[in-house]
Amino acid sequence: MTVRVLIAGLGNMGASHALAHHNHPDAQIVGLVSRSGTVAHADLRQYPVFSDFHQALADTKPDLVVIATYTETHADYAIAAMEAGAHVFVEKPLAMTVEDASRTVAKAQATGCKLVVGYILRHHPSWVRLIQEARNLGGPFVFRMNLNQQSTGAEWETHKALMQTTSPIVDCGVHYVDVMCQITDATPVRVHGMGLRLSDEIDPNMYNYGQFQVIFADGSIGWYEAGWGPMMSETAFFVKDVVSPNGSVSITDGNKGASADVDGHTAVGGLLVHRPEGDRLIDLPDEPGHQDLCDAEQAFMLRAIAEDIDLARHMNDAVQSLAICLAADQSIRSGQPVELTTTREEISQ
Repeated sequence: MTVRVLIAGLGNMGASHALAHHNHPDAQIVGLVSRSGTVAHADLRQYPVFSDFHQALADTKPDLVVIATYTETHADYAIAAMEAGAHVFVEKPLAMTVEDASRTVAKAQATGCKLVVGYILRHHPSWVRLIQEARNLGGPFVFRMNLNQQSTGAEWETHKALMQTTSPIVDCGVHYVDVMCQITDATPVRVHGMGLRLSDEIDPNMYNYGQFQVIFADGSIGWYEAGWGPMMSETAFFVKDVVSPNGSVSITDGNKGASADVDGHTAVGGLLVHRPEGDRLIDLPDEPGHQDLCDAEQAFMLRAIAEDIDLARHMNDAVQSLAICLAADQSIRSGQPVELTTTREEISQ
């Protein structure tokens, strides 16, 4: 079966998702949505281009809509697509609020449409291995994770545009909080956050550096840090450690190259598994690059449609990781810790 695909948003992620469908034998691109009405990538210029999402949806009648626009449009676009009978792949974060994220999941459940959220690390074999090795140690766990980006020029302009609505700890944090949640499999209960505005070029109500701590019901604790901008340090910008009473698992190649390099944000290179009785180094050569991972995400999306894969846990996890990061944002703005009461069961109702 050939799946008719509409792609909304042609930035870094949207263009990569479009190329994935361009090269997939079971997909047919029926339209591209670009605010400018233009397409930069030569391989994609053969497809109809729209500047209005709703017009594109009505004209192309797709089976699948891929949403890679700015976060504030995600929920409304996804719901409109599902109401039109289309399955949806939406980039992370799923929505601006937990309420909108839950509303989007509820629409998927009501319509029977498939909803996949762009958690790219779930499709990376090295990150899957990290999660497996960490779980083998047994908890409770300490998670130490960050992703700081020293962005300048066009990259800084992109970050400033994102920060009109979304902070770094929400935009990037959902990936790594999702990893924490997969490892501990416990309910998050409380979040403490701190943040600081380090540039006059961004809105006074936004911050471009933040960090938070999350406490889980099993006693596990997690730390995450994210910062964007030309002032950020290139030292220890990519830390990924999981520690338990029985040892630890660490990414060994995290601080190589430039912090703004997209491929470097997913590369693992190797894992160091430490136990008191000795260390074990796991070499992970030939890791997939950014386009390979986008290809894998879209292949999973198409498979979910063809094989009617149950995505209930996937959708609930997406809401939970977003809830943690938004609680961190709330904590930063209020100066107070935030108690989390939403459970997977409550999300799915």
